[in-house]
Amino acid sequence: MNLVILTPDKELFQGKVTSVNVPAIGGRFEVLNGHAPIVAALGNGEVRFQLSKGEKRSIKIEQGFIEVLRNEVSLLVSGVEE
Repeated sequence: MNLVILTPDKELFQGKVTSVNVPAIGGRFEVLNGHAPIVAALGNGEVRFQLSKGEKRSIKIEQGFIEVLRNEVSLLVSGVEE
């Protein structure tokens, strides 16, 4: 599946991943290939994702939204925690 993470002024990540774990307002959840369509609010925290080659990465975000539709995962976040 494809993941894109955007802030209002730049693209933080774009690429193929096998999983994405996000800090939703109601608690963490994981998105895998074939996940049902969803839109959810995100809180501050760490987005963890695994690249198709097995490498694991993470980005600390400030609040935003996630949209999952047909193996396209989009995160629109207000900023990155330093």
